[in-house]
Amino acid sequence: MKIVRPGQARGHADHGWLKTYHTFSFADYYDPEQMGFGPLRVINEDFVAPGKGFGMHSHNDMEIVTIILQGALQHRDDMGNSSIINAGEVQRMTAGKGVMHSEMNPSSTTSAHLLQIWIQPQTRGLAPSYEQKPFLPMPGEKSRLLVSPDGRDGSLRINQRANISRLSLAAGQSFAADLSSQAWVQVVSGNLRCAEFTLQSGDGLAVEGEKHLQLEAGSDSSAILFDLGR
Repeated sequence: MKIVRPGQARGHADHGWLKTYHTFSFADYYDPEQMGFGPLRVINEDFVAPGKGFGMHSHNDMEIVTIILQGALQHRDDMGNSSIINAGEVQRMTAGKGVMHSEMNPSSTTSAHLLQIWIQPQTRGLAPSYEQKPFLPMPGEKSRLLVSPDGRDGSLRINQRANISRLSLAAGQSFAADLSSQAWVQVVSGNLRCAEFTLQSGDGLAVEGEKHLQLEAGSDSSAILFDLGR
């Protein structure tokens, strides 16, 4: 079974300093039909104005993954971490039994464009932890594993049976993957064809009960693939 979640149907808020799109219910956007997919609870696409951001706030019992698409974000937390996450870098934070953190755009001229992803943890009440690393694109590389439960292939380790990969396809290229029980494709840019569906930037595709995924790029495209349950 495949179901498309159109990007134009996402929740949207414009706070001036923040323009954000919510694939699933979040903050003031609530749709009882869009509460997540398996352990995947949040996919927010955020545009943060220069010098602005999210002040100190708390999280608990959530695996939070931040993928910087353009610009940068400065992270600070009550574990003593302070770092700048640049485009091409990925951050994983286990909120566990509770963490306070802030996320600010350190640039005075350039907006930050990012995806923030929340995944419900397999185990609750863990000690909070933080991890960040660059994932530089390799020539001709179609898929790069960013996050996994075992940290294989240099990926960040997450407390859930979830594998998150970045897909980068040139126009006309195809990509095939074997899946576990559930998968989600979130298109970042370009357009991808999957069976009878054509997915545009911002669209999501839920895949359930299928063991194989085949994508073809109609133009230069990037996407995030969530393989859930492996």
